[in-house]
Amino acid sequence: MTIGTPRWFKSSYSENGGVCIEVATNLAVSHGVVPVRDSKNPNSPHLTLSTDAWTGLVEFARQAAV
Repeated sequence: MTIGTPRWFKSSYSENGGVCIEVATNLAVSHGVVPVRDSKNPNSPHLTLSTDAWTGLVEFARQAAV
C-alpha cells in the first residue's frame, strides 16, 4: 500500500546528541498515519503509527518528562 511521500522532520527540542526520532505528520490527515524513524539511520525501516497511537506516544513522553 502506498501512503504518500513522508516529509520528515525532527523536533526543535531535539538536541544534537543523536538520540532522536523523526516524524512525518503530513500524512496524518490524509491517511490517518504518522510514520516514525530513527534520525541516525534514515534508510532503515520506519514505524507507521495510527494517529491515535501517535497521540498516545506523545502524551506518554510528556508525562515521563515531568
